[in-house]
Amino acid sequence: MKYSTAILSAALCISEVAAFPAAAIEYAARAERDARTAAELEGTMAAYRASREKRAPGFNAAEQYVSNQGEHAFVAPNLNVDARGPCPGLNAMANHGYLPHNGVANIQQFIDGTYKVFGMGKDLGAFLSIYGALIDGNLQSWSIGGPNPALGPTLGLLGTPQGLSGSHNKYEADVSPTRPDLYEYGNNYKVILSQFEQLFATQPDPATANYDIPTLTKFRAARFQQSIENNPYFFNGPFSGVLVQPAAYTFIYRFMSNKSAEYPEGILNQEVLKSFFSITGEPGSFAYTEGHEKIPDNWYKRAIGDEYTIPYFLTEVVAAAVEYPQFLSIGGNTGTTNSFTGVDLEDLTGGVFNGATLLEGDNLACFVFQSLQQATPDLLKGVLVDATNAILRLNRETKSLLAPLTCPKLKKFDRSQFEKFPGSKGAV
Repeated sequence: MKYSTAILSAALCISEVAAFPAAAIEYAARAERDARTAAELEGTMAAYRASREKRAPGFNAAEQYVSNQGEHAFVAPNLNVDARGPCPGLNAMANHGYLPHNGVANIQQFIDGTYKVFGMGKDLGAFLSIYGALIDGNLQSWSIGGPNPALGPTLGLLGTPQGLSGSHNKYEADVSPTRPDLYEYGNNYKVILSQFEQLFATQPDPATANYDIPTLTKFRAARFQQSIENNPYFFNGPFSGVLVQPAAYTFIYRFMSNKSAEYPEGILNQEVLKSFFSITGEPGSFAYTEGHEKIPDNWYKRAIGDEYTIPYFLTEVVAAAVEYPQFLSIGGNTGTTNSFTGVDLEDLTGGVFNGATLLEGDNLACFVFQSLQQATPDLLKGVLVDATNAILRLNRETKSLLAPLTCPKLKKFDRSQFEKFPGSKGAV
């Protein structure tokens, strides 16, 4: 297995790497370690921790309570007509009427709903909603599951919008906490009970269980390794892997943990976790009911003014990569298990980015969003007759995200570097 060794050598200066292939460690150890980069990263994380301490979110029960009663009482979906997919939070929102019950919503409904239920920053909600509408929907709306007739036709659209479940390597990615890798199981939206069991077992004591960021990040590293070992078509893309994959983990704690005056950052205990993942029963005899995710009783979202924004999320992406540098290694298995091969970032980006500097300054965010800009025409090629307006809209969104950053200019994104990976179809 060959990871992007420059990334490994820089990030290994910070910490040991748990559950990391020995061959890659040995290979990385031969590379020169960048002490200056390590010091900068440690300084960044120290500043982040200090800023969080200074702005404790506080708690206001009236403002943060999320009702699951009355008009927002749980209504089970009819999976023959109602879309439900790989995102438990979106499924729960549709089941409780915070999104249309059929699972098809427009951009503004997604922005408003994720803010109202979870306290997602409107910058993050807007980007994800617009991206979903352009990549998975009819430019205005999209399905949280697979294709759905409620979307209706849109002039200029080629074929049927595939929804979130049909967006592998674009919006949905390998290494999900509880959902399967598409090419390993043939679907990407049903909970794999063995994976949920593994996650649940990371916090075995019901009295003290809290599925927080350190717990989930460690679990992500284990799932990353499982995908290498079990999925011959595993692929870790620059957007789907580096950015979307960590969201599947950080969103669990940041959005599902139950806030209180005692725990304003939230506690995610076993019962709340089970409710959001549609799991009943006890360890060893869990049962999963597809699409029946629920908002728990007496549950409180993030504090007003402490929304989970894009800068907040990106800081956690960097923090996870410092601890587990394999997360940033673009590449995948080459058709057999345990064959992970990394892509050289300089070859991919025409020399603009390289592994040794990816975690410096704003480079990681610059790389991810500029890569998305470069890949957008190919992503939309099979979706629209004339993709110009959609490309311009997505470019406007990414430009607004890049505006406050200091970025080198990415002019080339060589997708041919992915051709050796059979699981990279449609990847970004």
